[in-house]
Amino acid sequence: MKLARLAAVCMLSCATFAQTGSPSQTLSPPPTRTDNVQEVLNGVTITDPYRWLEDQNSPETRAWIDAQNAYTHALLDQWSGRTALEKRLEELNKVESIRAPIERNGRFFYRRRTPDQEQYVIYMREGVSGKDQVLLNPDSMSADHSTSVEIADVSNQGKLMAYMIRTGGRDESEVRVMNVDTRQDLPDRLPDAVYFDFSFLPDSSGFYYATMAADGPRVRFHKMGTEATKDADIFGKGYTKEAIIVGDATLDGHYLVIQVLHGSSADKTEIWLQNLVQKSPIVPLVKDIDARFFAFPGGEHLFLQTNWKAPNGRVLAVDLANPAQESWREVIPENDSAIESVTLGGGKIIVGYVKNASSVVRVFSADGKPAGQVNFPALGSTDEIQARWDQNDAFLRFSSFAIPQSIFRYQISSGQQSVWAEPKVPVDSTNIQVDQVWVTSKDGTMVPIFLVHGKGLKLDSNRPTVLTGYGGFTVSNTPHFSSSAIIFAERGGVYALANLRGGGEFGEAWHKSGMLANKQNVFDDFIAASEWLIQNKYTQPAKLSILGGSNGGLLVGAALTQRPDLYRAVVCWHPLLDMLRYDRFMEAQFWVSEYGSATNPEQFKWLYAYSPYQHVKPGVKYPAVLLMSGDGDTRVAPLHARKMAAELQADTASDRPILLRYELKAGHSAGRSVSQTVGDLTDQLGFLLWQMGQ
Repeated sequence: MKLARLAAVCMLSCATFAQTGSPSQTLSPPPTRTDNVQEVLNGVTITDPYRWLEDQNSPETRAWIDAQNAYTHALLDQWSGRTALEKRLEELNKVESIRAPIERNGRFFYRRRTPDQEQYVIYMREGVSGKDQVLLNPDSMSADHSTSVEIADVSNQGKLMAYMIRTGGRDESEVRVMNVDTRQDLPDRLPDAVYFDFSFLPDSSGFYYATMAADGPRVRFHKMGTEATKDADIFGKGYTKEAIIVGDATLDGHYLVIQVLHGSSADKTEIWLQNLVQKSPIVPLVKDIDARFFAFPGGEHLFLQTNWKAPNGRVLAVDLANPAQESWREVIPENDSAIESVTLGGGKIIVGYVKNASSVVRVFSADGKPAGQVNFPALGSTDEIQARWDQNDAFLRFSSFAIPQSIFRYQISSGQQSVWAEPKVPVDSTNIQVDQVWVTSKDGTMVPIFLVHGKGLKLDSNRPTVLTGYGGFTVSNTPHFSSSAIIFAERGGVYALANLRGGGEFGEAWHKSGMLANKQNVFDDFIAASEWLIQNKYTQPAKLSILGGSNGGLLVGAALTQRPDLYRAVVCWHPLLDMLRYDRFMEAQFWVSEYGSATNPEQFKWLYAYSPYQHVKPGVKYPAVLLMSGDGDTRVAPLHARKMAAELQADTASDRPILLRYELKAGHSAGRSVSQTVGDLTDQLGFLLWQMGQ
């Protein structure tokens, strides 16, 4: 088998290319055998000729992956514009980047990456303006820089730091604890697993953590100085893998607050409390309400962010001494903007809103009275807020399409704000224009789109355009720094971001209108945005491409199978595509509350109606497609990309390439090195520009 794999690689890597500067499209994709696999689901016979590709570790699958990679790179690597594109992407991405700091006892802990570093390094400062001190640099942990580190929690005294080590982009991490003064790791460590949460006790004698065990989620307690195998289960037995459970001690160590999130969108949550001082039993605070609740301890109260009886969200206050539901108080009522986040700091409530798909941050007193607002330089995104109830500073990370991530320091008591960190990126934002337009979807719903392009753009139906979106899990697609947007704007093109139903831009009603039986609305919104760009002379089908990943990969997969005539090229990375089998693999039980399951006869109907893998048809002229995934994705099973690549290669009637780019150390999202990111973007954007004739 090794000889066969080597032969496949050699055959493709030794291929010849045309002399025009564009890759030759005379190459044929590697052959893929088919099986006559059939099964009956809810009375419908389903044929799955490429099910054998689900076995990721079989020698036949590995040989097929090698052959596909060789074919893909034989085409992508020869595009004449690749070197210039890669250079510009390096300029935009190999820059300083910094995350919002965590303050503990006058010490500030944060991650920062300098232009010459591949991964974020963990730093500490003594005082807000102190000297940067390196605590942990992961660059030496792996020769290929595929190992990354993240801060899990820091003790109240700033003496202990729990951190996670992630290898190859996998969701699983190892957890270690560092003595910050000596820079030495303690014997306490947790083995590779999926972890959701960490919380040191105030006296640093131990910490609570949340993990996914073999039989379901657990909150456990680790006593410092003991083996992890002796850690006690505190909560979680009886819950299945569709639930995520987290547990945190309050700042004073008086209570343990446990939150149960049913499904990734947490459309239903439970909150449980334990009085640690009295060693009381764990009792429910919220259990039988079909709504979303997130709990934030502050002083003698628990503040609840919820969409219960408020689709756009509101904040309730619960007196921990009298937590009965009839005693709950509304402190921040619902308004016309959706609440995206709540953070407690300086004895106040910091609320992140989404208003017309952009971030707005307002501050309220503990009783709900307005107490300030953070001001930003443009419409954009606040994707990180760090603050604590007992500290006066809040740190917020802000960016927009052509404005790189900057850290703002907001002094909660006075409302004064300043820039704490402002990385320099070689882009002139004054030459880039951002517009927001509204398009009419199939059912009459108005859907917003952000358009990013150079100033003075000529509308001649000939602009190379990329449209992207997500539309799921209450995720709000607010304007954020994007080297892809800059690349298209600088080349006379258009970068379009659609705010589709299923997201959180307009509250829970917007989310519900794009989930479960309503999922087709998301695809209709995206198709309507595509048609609007064509009708308004920004572009034409020969110059229009689409890009999406994860749930966004499902989005573009549905778009290319439902309306292949609209697009020249598609990039579909780490996607969900076989929606009849998705929930059988990896972490997908979390997503059943969002999509449904084919095991349910009613839910099968809508899944089967749009599942992209089942809707690839022989003889259709499909767009050029680049599918991207890899072994390191332990969240969305890479089998989706493998099977879809085989199906499209076999069935398309066009001469446009169907490519699979498959990495051996590619995680779903986090932990990628800068070089990996640049490589990903070079292949993605290079493929689109090549196909659009740029």
